[in-house]
Amino acid sequence: MRIGVLTGGGDCPGLNAAIRAVVRRADEYGWHTIGFLNGWAGLLGDGMPRPLEPADVSGILGLGGTILGTSRTNPAKEPEHMGEVAANFERHGLDALVAIGGDDTLSVASKLFDSGLKTVGVPKTMDNDLSETDFCIGFNSAVTTVTDALDKLHTTASSHHRVMVVEVMGRDAGWVAVFGGLAGGADYILIPEVDVPLDKVCDSLRRRRQRGKDSSIIVVSEGAKFPDVEVEISDGATDAFGHVRLDRRNVGETVAREIERRTGFETRTTVLGHLQRGGSPSVFDRILATRTGAASVDYVKEGRFGHMAALRGTEVVPVPLRSVVARTRTVDLDLWELAATFY
Repeated sequence: MRIGVLTGGGDCPGLNAAIRAVVRRADEYGWHTIGFLNGWAGLLGDGMPRPLEPADVSGILGLGGTILGTSRTNPAKEPEHMGEVAANFERHGLDALVAIGGDDTLSVASKLFDSGLKTVGVPKTMDNDLSETDFCIGFNSAVTTVTDALDKLHTTASSHHRVMVVEVMGRDAGWVAVFGGLAGGADYILIPEVDVPLDKVCDSLRRRRQRGKDSSIIVVSEGAKFPDVEVEISDGATDAFGHVRLDRRNVGETVAREIERRTGFETRTTVLGHLQRGGSPSVFDRILATRTGAASVDYVKEGRFGHMAALRGTEVVPVPLRSVVARTRTVDLDLWELAATFY
C-alpha cells in the first residue's frame, strides 16, 4: 500500500506533527508514504514527490511550519489540472491521499473523491472555521500567540494612556479574535459575524475613560465590517481560490484612525500578521495533529474515503468531506456576548 500526503493553504504550527503521525501510522501497517511538496502544486505536471520514512519525520513533532512546503494552488480551477492530479495518482502508484488543510485544500480533496480518487482529510486552519469539527490544527497555537501579545500590549497601552487596536487573522469567522480577546482581556472584540458601528465602540471607550480606565485594547478580525465606515482594499488582489488579499485591507489601521478622529484618544495599531502562524505548536495542537493524522491513515485502512478526521468533544470521528466544505463554521455568539461582560 502506498499513500500520499500533502499540506495545503497557509502554514501553521502542528502540520509537521500531523505529517509525522501519518508516516508513523502507515509504517505501523507496513505501508509506504510519499509526501508531495508545496500543496496541490506537488501533484501537477510530473509531480514533486518525496518518499517519507520514519527517520525523515523524527524530531519534527515540535517544529512549526511544514517540511513538505505549502501553497494556495487550486487545481480545481482548470479541468486539465485535475487531470494532472489524477495522472500523478497513477504515476506514483498511490492507493490513497491524505490532504492536510482547511476549506480550500479540502474542497479539492472532496472534488477528487467525487471524481473517483481515494482521499481523506485532516483539519488544519488557524481560523478554526471548518464545519463538522470542534477544533482545527493551528488554532490553539495561534490564539496562544494572540493572548501573549495582548498581555504585553496592556502594559504599554497603560503606560501611554492609549487605545491599542490589534488586528488578528479571521476572514469569515472571528474565532481567533474571540478566543484570543477573551483570554487576553480585550476591551472590545470586532468580528466578521457581527457588524458593530464604530460609534458604539467609541461610546464604550468614552465610558471606560469616565470610569478611570485610561487605556484600552481593541481586537479586530481582519475580515470585520462596519456599517458606519468603509474599509477599502488597496488593489483588490486575490489568491488562487478567489479570496481577496486581506493583508491589503488594513482594517486595523482604519479602525484606529477612526477611533482617534472620533474620540480624540491617542490610538495605535498592531498587526500580528504572520506571527500568528509561526513558532512551535502548543501541547493541544501537537495532540490534535497526532490523533487526526493517525486517524486519517486508519480511515484508509478501513476504506472510509471521502472523510475527514474531526474532533467532536474528546473523540476523533470520521465526517464526510462534502459536509465539511459545504459551509463555514462561524463563532458561537454566546462567546462573543460573554466578552461584552468585561468591556
